[in-house]
Amino acid sequence: MAKGRIRVRLKSFDYRVLDSTCEQLLDTALRTGAKIAGPIPLPTKRSLITVPRSTFTDKNSQESFEIKVHKRIVEIIEPTDKTIDSLMHLELPAGVDIEVKM
Repeated sequence: MAKGRIRVRLKSFDYRVLDSTCEQLLDTALRTGAKIAGPIPLPTKRSLITVPRSTFTDKNSQESFEIKVHKRIVEIIEPTDKTIDSLMHLELPAGVDIEVKM
């Protein structure tokens, strides 16, 4: 029997993909009999990038771009051996960065 907690930290640019991944994790963990805390939303990191439209003449004409990184934490409080095995074989979508701490 595995003891302790498993903390799964998820990052993505698209919040819809991130939420569906959280649902997959929750379904898998609940099916195997583990207790869960989360998903806990963390603050969204927002990066603004400003680029001039022309090479050097018009400084006042600029374009702005924004990148948002959405983050969630899912804690699996009482994982079983089945939980760990099923999480290892879980098919997750591309575009989601996953960190697992035990």
